Amino acid sequence: FFFFFSPYSQIFCYMGFASLVTKFESLGAAYGTAKSGTGIAAMSVMRPELIMKSIIPVVMAGIIAIYGLVVAVLIANNTAEKQSLYKSFLQLGAGLSVGLSGLAAGFAIGIVGDAGVRGTAQQPRLFVGMILILIFAEVLGLYGLIVALILSTKG
Repeated sequence: FFFFFSPYSQIFCYMGFASLVTKFESLGAAYGTAKSGTGIAAMSVMRPELIMKSIIPVVMAGIIAIYGLVVAVLIANNTAEKQSLYKSFLQLGAGLSVGLSGLAAGFAIGIVGDAGVRGTAQQPRLFVGMILILIFAEVLGLYGLIVALILSTKG
């Protein structure tokens, strides 16, 4: 059943494309940027010299959006006018995997970045710990990217 061509097959492909780019991936990156940005703004009142050092969570949240862009380009380039439902569902799965993992990573980066930069302003030794936790939060999005790359090249 999944190997047959269907007039509805492109719907699932574009659902994966739309869900990863417009909804989940961008929402996670935006939340991570906004939440970290409020922590940076609050921290900069006490310690303005640490602003450039504290911008790292915002950069990491932006990288989450780049993961979605990479998979979106792969899905857009692999979309054919007549393709099987199997391939369309693979592209839907690729979009959802990178989108939902990007959403989770963006939320984690936002919360850790906000608390981390506020804590670093009070105790500078917390900076290395904040960076390590941010790396672990970023890896959540990277796992979704890897799964999406495997799924999008499968069909």
